Amino acid sequence: MTMTAAQQRVHAKAEYDAFLAACPSRQLLDRLSNKWVTLVLAALGDACSGPDAEARSMRFSELSRRLAGVSQKMLTQTLRSLERDGLVTRTVIATVPVTVSYELTELGVSLQHTMRALKSWAQDHMDDVSASREDYDNRMA
Repeated sequence: MTMTAAQQRVHAKAEYDAFLAACPSRQLLDRLSNKWVTLVLAALGDACSGPDAEARSMRFSELSRRLAGVSQKMLTQTLRSLERDGLVTRTVIATVPVTVSYELTELGVSLQHTMRALKSWAQDHMDDVSASREDYDNRMA
């Protein structure tokens, strides 16, 4: 049976299953599980969750300061991958020096709530995880 391109996309989307090795959603899950992706999305989400609840962009230097320990190279790679995936938009303003800012797209906003919740869960449950690790290590010693 011959399908149009639109029908093929709908059919493929219905068949996405991250448990299958060849599924493209598995690659996306791999990207999203990166700690820097999680933290960038959470930081940009925090920037647009203020009292006015409007999206606000962040400059590269702001993100770099917010994400302690991230190298310039890693932050650049992370932002480029998020831009490629349509989660972040990059705006360049011709100033001296050039001003570059980043902002969540609508698609990014739809994901950042989940990422912020994941970050919060890790912070809220770190004591429990540490205790479990210590208990496990003591039993295995």
